[in-house]
This record gives sequence, structure tokens and C-alpha cells, in this order.
Amino acid sequence: MSKRIENHPVLGQLDKQKKVTFQFDGKAYEGFENDTIASALLANGIRTLRKHEESGTPRGIYCNIGHCYECRVTVDDTTNIRACLTPIHENMVVESGKVQPDPLNPNNEGELPRTYAEFKRREEQKKNANE
Repeated sequence: MSKRIENHPVLGQLDKQKKVTFQFDGKAYEGFENDTIASALLANGIRTLRKHEESGTPRGIYCNIGHCYECRVTVDDTTNIRACLTPIHENMVVESGKVQPDPLNPNNEGELPRTYAEFKRREEQKKNANE
């Protein structure tokens, strides 16, 4: 049974969307173009994304709008990426189960990127600044 809305007045029909394959914890899943990591995982029945920094209790998607930091995962070896804000792409590797760095810890230097795309832009800017 699908966990998705098949026909939406704004988003259109699901069967007309391009499928995207990605990995989560070593297993291949399918989502659709423009899905966030969170929406693709929810559609595949995945609810637990990481462990709490101190207690180790399972954490999942809470606000789904980028405010709470509960959905942080590792994307292509980059930690602390918010699953609710980051679109999936073909062959993306997403990992959970790890304790993520605390985003509110004052020992973190600078502001953390909100999405994987933002992280990649910052890395490109650093690279260009060093050339």
C-alpha cells in the first residue's frame, strides 16, 4: 500500500513524476524528483533518522519545516544535514543512526549549512577563494 498522495491539485499526478533512486543506511529506496529526504523516507515507511545526542533515544521528523533540527542525517559523508529541507538526488547516500553534532553547541565554529546544497555551495566558494 502506497503511503503517498497519488493525485494532488497542485503537485499533479504521482505517476507523471520522475523516479529517483537513493540509499538510506545501505539500502536502496525510490523517491520522486523534488522529494525531500524526509518525504521520500516517510513514503518508504522510515520514521527513525538518528539518535539523540545525550540520551541515545530515536529521533525522527518533527516539524518538517527546518526549525527543530530533529531530522539531521549524514548525506554523502556530510553530517548535520536537515532531511526536511534537502531534496534527494540520484544515487544520494543518506545515513542515520549516528549521533549528529549538536547544532546549538557554542563550540561549533560558524553557522552550519541548512541543506546539502548549501554545504556544497560553501565548499565551492571556499575552493574558489583559495585559487
